[in-house]
Amino acid sequence: MKIIVDAMGGDNAPLEIVKGALMAAKEFEVDITLVGRGEAILRSLEELGEGDLPGNVEIANATQVVEMEDDPATVTKVKADSSMTVGLKLLHEGMADAMVSAGSTGALLSGATLVVKRVKGVRRACLAPVAPTPSNGGTVLVDVGANAECTPEYLLQFAFMGYYFARSVKGIDDPKVGLLNIGTEETKGNELYKETYRLLKKAGDEGRINFIGNVEARELMNGVCDVLVSDGFTGNVLLKSVEGMGIYFMRELKGMLKKNAVSKVAALILKKDLTALKKQVSSDEVGGTALLGIQKPVIKAHGSSDAYAIRSAIRQAMSAVESDVARTIAENIEYMKVESVQ
Repeated sequence: MKIIVDAMGGDNAPLEIVKGALMAAKEFEVDITLVGRGEAILRSLEELGEGDLPGNVEIANATQVVEMEDDPATVTKVKADSSMTVGLKLLHEGMADAMVSAGSTGALLSGATLVVKRVKGVRRACLAPVAPTPSNGGTVLVDVGANAECTPEYLLQFAFMGYYFARSVKGIDDPKVGLLNIGTEETKGNELYKETYRLLKKAGDEGRINFIGNVEARELMNGVCDVLVSDGFTGNVLLKSVEGMGIYFMRELKGMLKKNAVSKVAALILKKDLTALKKQVSSDEVGGTALLGIQKPVIKAHGSSDAYAIRSAIRQAMSAVESDVARTIAENIEYMKVESVQ
């Protein structure tokens, strides 16, 4: 198996990207292609004290870098020799099995759609991060920003793709799928969500997915479902709110445990449990977000990813390759279509 890694994408590129790739190459024994400015990658190797590239790591040179201010819609043409574009081209040409990038989300989504291509019949690719919940290692959120404006058919497809992802990659036999809404009653929400509910209920009644109905945002962290479906705008607001609350909670807890001698003793007693909690809610453990609906696995790592997060993103890419979610989506695309949509 070979994974392409965009060495120039993200806030900590290329040093942390290269370091994470080397960690993964050694730990997982996977072949890796680092795409980017060759000289910069080699300098990073020197800083890391690595004399030579490991046998299972190679460099593919790319002279340009995709910046955050670049237009996602045109970046693959304007910067055809960027590390992101070159990496996507190599993936499309069959030179690797998956790709990881911490670069611009919009550019990666647009590039993956234009270069690697969507699975035939998929209307829109979506972002599918895993929120840290008690439900089987987390809840898959679809979508969280790729598609701000959606149709019921888009949401239907997100549900199916999230279902297959949770089943194949996370190993859940029959993932529970919920629809994010302002109430649990089937009459709640605007016309988009009412129609989506009808479509998902029909798919559930036919045994295509395990649809459990509407789910309110406050129930997410209770792990009531394995997949939570929404439009990209609403999903992004939910995800950012959860992330913000997590940061606030950990900061306040840290302050409380350092308040006085008694609390410091309590912190020592709880150190093991607190470390486990921090690991559970850390995005570095997951490493990245899968782009569902693309013909080959593409993983979007967080822009601020350090080496460990990149290592985790590569591990996720490997799992996506092994599960072959794209094939499952392609084989079941007929069940994800709405006849009235042309």
